[in-house]
Amino acid sequence: MTTRRHISSGSPWEALAGYSRAVVQPMPGGTWIFVAGTLGMDDPASGRLAEGAHAQTHRALNIVERALAEVPARLSDTVRVVAYVPERADIAAVSAVLKERLGTARPANTTVCCPLAVAGALVELEVTALCPAVDPTVNQP
Repeated sequence: MTTRRHISSGSPWEALAGYSRAVVQPMPGGTWIFVAGTLGMDDPASGRLAEGAHAQTHRALNIVERALAEVPARLSDTVRVVAYVPERADIAAVSAVLKERLGTARPANTTVCCPLAVAGALVELEVTALCPAVDPTVNQP
């Protein structure tokens, strides 16, 4: 069994707060991927947020998708999503994007209405994925 691995997106907040975009933990039977709370940044280095809850949710999932791809895993490997949404009025837009992008995975989902640490952020997503174990003796597609 290999040890845990850390994935960075290059966000300045990762260095500031001492966290990883994702932590990859191989276990018997599969690999768990824990993706930190992710905002919908157009450009994580500049901190510029996308416009609106719909666009921010898509952007956040794009960042999550890039972190998962480094494992390699896919959004379809998602088993749990926690969505933090400051405004109740934005829940429908956030939920629509989650259904569109994660619908076939049907992950467990919790939505929490609460303020977020970054001004202007309309959604923050925390994702857990489970990538099935791959038998190294079998040729993979």
